[in-house]
Amino acid sequence: MSDTTKNTGAAVADIGSIYWKRNLVISLLGSFTTIVAMTLLLPFLPLYVEELGVSDHAAIVQWSGIAYGATFLAAAFVAPLWGRLGDIYGRKLMLVRASAGMTLAISLMGMADNVWQLVALRLFVGLAGGYSSGSMVLVATQTPKDRSAWALGMLASGIMAGNLVGPLIGGALPPLIGIRYTFLAAGAMIFLAFLATTFLIKEEKSPARKQAAKASGGWTSIPDKRPVVAMLATGMLLMFANMSIEPIITVYVAQLVEDPGKVTMIAGIVMSAAALGSILSASRLGKLADRIGHWPVIAGALGVAGVLLIPQAFVTSSWQLIILRFLMGTALGGLLPCISAVIRHSVPDSAAGSILGLSVSSQYVGQVAGPVLGGFIGGHIGMRAVFLGTCVLLIAGAAYAWLVRPKEA
Repeated sequence: MSDTTKNTGAAVADIGSIYWKRNLVISLLGSFTTIVAMTLLLPFLPLYVEELGVSDHAAIVQWSGIAYGATFLAAAFVAPLWGRLGDIYGRKLMLVRASAGMTLAISLMGMADNVWQLVALRLFVGLAGGYSSGSMVLVATQTPKDRSAWALGMLASGIMAGNLVGPLIGGALPPLIGIRYTFLAAGAMIFLAFLATTFLIKEEKSPARKQAAKASGGWTSIPDKRPVVAMLATGMLLMFANMSIEPIITVYVAQLVEDPGKVTMIAGIVMSAAALGSILSASRLGKLADRIGHWPVIAGALGVAGVLLIPQAFVTSSWQLIILRFLMGTALGGLLPCISAVIRHSVPDSAAGSILGLSVSSQYVGQVAGPVLGGFIGGHIGMRAVFLGTCVLLIAGAAYAWLVRPKEA
């Protein structure tokens, strides 16, 4: 490998691609549309399961949960693989692959004849998808290092906005065009993202990175693994903290609201408040991290979020819970971009995709474990224990992140 090739690869890693702003815009729009298409089925999933021939109420709930979770289960297994292939063959190619696969799978969901086909297609979405996580890899590796946390914060805001808007569209479209045509509309939306990704994203290739990615084992090429392990744990903890409260929110709100008819509406507002706070803060906290360092922002965000969980366990009205959830979302909003930025700074460019893919897998573990443990603890010990237990985990995570930070951070 020539010195010129090495220098070219290092230059791209340090100063970023000249197309990084265009890539960020297309990645943000593509991530937003694919997440909207992925989440719009939430409001009508049980109805569709019933339409596919499942009649028993318990079976409808069970199949809805299986169909929803199948995507995340599959994605958790293949995210590191797609990340490594992206290191070798190009990150743009992974986005093209993901958007094409999701276009096909989500369109076919509208043509399913039974619930088994629906579950199989949801699994296929998880296996073939990963557009938003692939976008994180592309943006992290093509953006100048001193702007990476801000750019990743912007991208995270787009992803969280998709999670917020998707269910709203999913509640509005089926009464107008029907459930099956809603899936076809979602497939068309992702197809537009496929076209934009294919023709507008420009990835600067590094022959040195490709050679190094083929030669290295990904994890073995990392000189100091402690920051990376800390970020994998932080990603899992972030999703755990977000999702552990989800199973009990509606029941918790029912204790605070006198009118039973308003419980579901207020519970929806409580759930959306944290997402809204994260959307508003992600790019700002990313920009702050670029200026003062990622580790203080990570430790501070975890600590503040942990402290905010304490009053949530003792609220006496729904508006107090809404405000506290919004503030907690604001605190946690900067974590995803900072996690990706720290990993990008801690690993060679040739292994960035592999390790960021591993980070996505760890987040899915938290996303699955959070509701399971939160529901179990809330049902057997009490709902306050969920808030206080998650508080202890977040504060412990803040202390761990601060202790393992590099000395120069």
